[in-house]
Amino acid sequence: MKNLVVVESPAKAKTINKILGKDYEVFASVGHIKDLPEDELGVDVENNFKPKYIIIPGKEKIVKDLKKTAKGKKSIYLATDPDREGEAIAWHIAEEIKNGVPIYRVAFNEITEKAVKEAFKTPGQLDIKKVEAQQARRILDRLVGYSLSPLLWKKVKRGLSAGRVQSVALRLVVEREREIEGFKSEEYWTIEGIFEYKKQEQSSSVPARLYKYKDKLIIERTKDGTNNFLLRDGKTANSVLEELKTKEYTLTEQERRKRKRNPPPPFITSTLQQEAAKRLGFTAKKTMLLAQQLYEGIEIPGEGSVGLITYMRTDSVRVAPEAQQWARNFIQEKFGKEYLPPEPPQYKSKKGAQEAHEAIRPTYEEKTPEKVKKFLSKDHYSLYKLIWDRFIASQMAPAQLESTTYIIRDIEGISEFRATGTVIKFPGFMSLYREELPEDSEETVQLPDIPQGSSLMVLELNGSQHFTQPPPRYTEATLVKTLEEKGIGRPSTYATILSTIQERRYVTKVDGKFVPSELGILVNDLLVEGFPELIDVGFTAKMEEELDEIEEGKTKWIKVVKEFYGSFKKDLDEALKNLQKIKPKDIPTKLLCEKCGLPMVIRWGRHGRFIACTGYPKCKNTRPLEENEDNQSGEQKKVSQETGEICDKCGSPMVIKRSRYGKFLACSRYPECKNTRPISSGIKCPLDGGDLIERRTKKGRTFWSCSNYPKCKFATWYKPVNEQCPECGSPVLVLKSQNGKKFLQCLKEGCKFQKELADAESQGPTAWG
Repeated sequence: MKNLVVVESPAKAKTINKILGKDYEVFASVGHIKDLPEDELGVDVENNFKPKYIIIPGKEKIVKDLKKTAKGKKSIYLATDPDREGEAIAWHIAEEIKNGVPIYRVAFNEITEKAVKEAFKTPGQLDIKKVEAQQARRILDRLVGYSLSPLLWKKVKRGLSAGRVQSVALRLVVEREREIEGFKSEEYWTIEGIFEYKKQEQSSSVPARLYKYKDKLIIERTKDGTNNFLLRDGKTANSVLEELKTKEYTLTEQERRKRKRNPPPPFITSTLQQEAAKRLGFTAKKTMLLAQQLYEGIEIPGEGSVGLITYMRTDSVRVAPEAQQWARNFIQEKFGKEYLPPEPPQYKSKKGAQEAHEAIRPTYEEKTPEKVKKFLSKDHYSLYKLIWDRFIASQMAPAQLESTTYIIRDIEGISEFRATGTVIKFPGFMSLYREELPEDSEETVQLPDIPQGSSLMVLELNGSQHFTQPPPRYTEATLVKTLEEKGIGRPSTYATILSTIQERRYVTKVDGKFVPSELGILVNDLLVEGFPELIDVGFTAKMEEELDEIEEGKTKWIKVVKEFYGSFKKDLDEALKNLQKIKPKDIPTKLLCEKCGLPMVIRWGRHGRFIACTGYPKCKNTRPLEENEDNQSGEQKKVSQETGEICDKCGSPMVIKRSRYGKFLACSRYPECKNTRPISSGIKCPLDGGDLIERRTKKGRTFWSCSNYPKCKFATWYKPVNEQCPECGSPVLVLKSQNGKKFLQCLKEGCKFQKELADAESQGPTAWG
């Protein structure tokens, strides 16, 4: 009689099945099997917020097969991911397969033979406190989402939605943009000098910056964090320059200071996302997808599926002693004994960390990035090497540095220049993992050996003009860092938060930085006015702490939800009653109506911005605001996007245009040639082989249908992706959204293949693009 093991993903099932052997049958649930219904609130507010869970549509066959597989088994082990969400998945599975057979919960931080077998030796029970914490989060988010969406539909426009945590992230982006818009730049000047030291026939030069002038700092940091500037304009700077050129200078002081630089701790979820964004250019979603796959298992010939890293959703920097030991063995063999600290380093996690798992680290000493590189994709290798290098470096000896500062003064003591450089006496961990430094960093400067009291000659003195800069826009890395610092979200939610505000088109990326859209600003302003507490950073962080307290058994989930909903419902009722409908003002343009000659304006409509005549309602002339038009003036700013397609009527190039129903191809000779045709997705219809075309309904909802309509009436609400079904070979798969989860599903009628994607996977090539 076999034992049954239930996990979430087929990849994880394959790896665990290889470890456990023939006495175990491993079944993949493909993520959640139950959730709140999509078409209703699903929470009984009057009955202690009792949730109404249903089998997720499309998961009926999986649940049926699971129940069938569970029959006649000796024991059942639930081996879902070791976090709140994994506990909730396990709980729902247990509810469906109760049949008198013993059910155990096993959890492991890494999918290695040792870790998995140890977990199965000492199985436990489901942690209902974890389940309740996850359930509370799900209910809170559902209460907010289902309540705020109708408000946004009524006050802004139809089709909008808002989330409890995502709205706070949006607020951060909007407030940063307003800081930038309101920033007043100030001019200031710095003076750099190059001084020469001559010793017999040899000479050395020292680059230095003016630090003080007549006992005043050139740039002085004030108590409120701003700067005071001594040289505020070119005239003042030039006057100072002329005076300094007449002086004689001496190296009056030398400051030498030995210091050590400790290695950074191994990665946690947030720092992995930040470093992958900075070093590899990965989005948070892509990072988490790749990390999930490295954790669940990569196929290695002769070994099968091998999990290469520990669990990737963690806020702890703790490392298992056995992992530290193999890392020390590796360091001694690879770098030498001097690169080992006397004792394994111990790192302290940030305040509030759950400490449920280890830090993110490699699982096998022998599987170095170079040895497994040929089995990994380029992106898998890049991320694995980053995790490997960071972990090994975290166990290495500190770097030994010597900082040297030369203080150069003129004889009268009017001015003081400083030159600073650093010598790396012992590289330690920096021989493997080193942070990228700016070009003017002191660690990139080498100073010559000059005796104190030496006379120096001025070779050059130059003034440089600068302007104070506003705070930078958030990147994925800096926004994740800010969310973590402020206690918003948890390791499993950062990627979702960032992707959600982009998918809702509340923010866009410009040169890799988040910029709020006009729609995002409107939504934020309405929420700030109507729900100041809900999207307050401190309040949201406090809610996260209360969810942690539910897991720790310090408070009851019903109490937390009830207290939140009471205040939220009051604000919601007042907002529905008192908030005015928000509508952006018309933006004037230089365009004239071709029908009546009156000025045209950019106006807001249910489908976004469009150009309209100011003579409305007498003149109803309108047209879409093209992507190649300036959103502030309506003027053309570049030529329509060419496609390489040729008009089949006149032979001219076809360009992409946009109407209220979406993008389409149009002849570049319009209005002489009015030929148009839809844009193909590049994927063939599963029924007749025609092209699948993106279209929109009159209400603005996007769908995809066959180009041979009405002969072929195939249509789907979900975006097709160009991959093959592993079961029937059909070339068309679709990314299907159900209850916030993403699925790949075969389009071919009769084929039941369905695969739930990891939360990050929609960032990849099979996603929404």
